[in-house]
Amino acid sequence: MAGRELPPTSPFAGDDGTADPRVAAALAGYGAGTGTLADVVAALAGTRVLVPVLAELEVAGTVVHGGHEHTVDKEASAGIVALQAPDGRTALPVFTSTDALARWRSQARPVPTDVERAALSAVQEGWEVMVVDAGGPVTALVPRPAVWALAQGHAWRPAVVGDRVDDDVRAAVVAAVRSFPEIVGVDALPGARAEVAIVLTLVAGLDRVRLDAVLAGVNGALAADGTIAARVDGLELRLRAA
Repeated sequence: MAGRELPPTSPFAGDDGTADPRVAAALAGYGAGTGTLADVVAALAGTRVLVPVLAELEVAGTVVHGGHEHTVDKEASAGIVALQAPDGRTALPVFTSTDALARWRSQARPVPTDVERAALSAVQEGWEVMVVDAGGPVTALVPRPAVWALAQGHAWRPAVVGDRVDDDVRAAVVAAVRSFPEIVGVDALPGARAEVAIVLTLVAGLDRVRLDAVLAGVNGALAADGTIAARVDGLELRLRAA
């Protein structure tokens, strides 16, 4: 499929189906460990991606993520395939080139669109994440906050950079839980099961009923915070006794 031109009726007429050089370089760096997912998302902004359409739906195959293959399920909206990401969420697959699409499914028809429109479609469908180049050679799973940022044409600010939680996210976490007298300490760290781990230090002697009430209140307060909702892909709670 290399060099195949897209339909002349497309607003992308003249596009030969090759990947944007910046996106290709960002993906290569991400795959080699010299770049980050944030680099990939930044490179994607303002570019054309290809959304696959299948005439007959079938099991979509696998997504390679974290060095492992994960079987994906099929779903569809008007022939557009949605994948099940490794964490169980529904993902919109997008491809950087016709070669990348053919590597995943040779019979899929490429529908070119700008990445902002693709991200907005994913949000409207309730599909929380996007998978870039599901067939490789490098696959990137774009998290929910980054999909939202792309859909709005905004720069994505990751909640975790390196081994630190962003200061604004940390401050939002502290502010969200400061009203609970049972909490005497709070910290936000890169998570193991989710993007951000919130470490709560609790007063000693809480019984189960009171502890459950505190945790329910904390979860509600965190969910209601705009900064956390917009910037954190997932949270886990860790408890410590004072």
